Amino acid sequence: MATLRTESLSKRFGGVEAVRGLTLAVEPGQITGLIGPNGAGKTTMVNLITGMLKASGGRILFGTSDITALSPSAVARLGIARTFQNIRLLKEASVLENIVVGFHCQEQTGLLANLLGLPAARRERRRFTAAARELTVRFAMEALADRPAGTLSYGHQRRIEMMRALAMRPSLLLLDEPVAGMNDVEANELGAIFRSLADDGMAVLLIEHNMRFVTALCDTLYVVSSGQMIASGPPGIVMRDPTVIAAYLGDDADA
Repeated sequence: MATLRTESLSKRFGGVEAVRGLTLAVEPGQITGLIGPNGAGKTTMVNLITGMLKASGGRILFGTSDITALSPSAVARLGIARTFQNIRLLKEASVLENIVVGFHCQEQTGLLANLLGLPAARRERRRFTAAARELTVRFAMEALADRPAGTLSYGHQRRIEMMRALAMRPSLLLLDEPVAGMNDVEANELGAIFRSLADDGMAVLLIEHNMRFVTALCDTLYVVSSGQMIASGPPGIVMRDPTVIAAYLGDDADA
């Protein structure tokens, strides 16, 4: 397990600086929250960490590796997985088939062996499918494993995306608004799974607008506004910070 660190990370889009000198750490065995108003730069940070965007300045370190300039596939091979704000599933494929896609980083047999249906490829496929079924048990979706993903509820589709990310067997999981649109029961069920992942030693970075969910679950919070870090520390302290309150409620929050 490795610690993720960003050092003075910045990203400019033309004349707009979406991320300005952000420094944070995501430790193994902990759930770290990254919160802030809409447009604060949170998803941009995730896109920088995963190689989908290239930094304009600063560094990203994962353990002893500098991953600042790596491609998304190279970042994934190092053990970093993510989910997206907008669900990205193969709607006609089954739940299991969507999860199995996440095992691509571990594939040993290659495309040709799969196209020819060679024994090694079939064995690997069976192994991936069995592991995918284990994930459906963890997420209480084993009864839906063979259903087309597009026929399931929004909450279930969210779970499929998380299972696909976990199929990569990451040591760092980046969750971009994973409980958006869920009720408290659904959110709390997922929160328990996230906590179990951290208890197993995984590093979890959580972006979420549900403040009650975040403060109850996270070990550390970082708060960004307009691309800048405005507060960090334990949730109970951060959420009482006047700067954080003003960022969420406006300058008249104390009036």
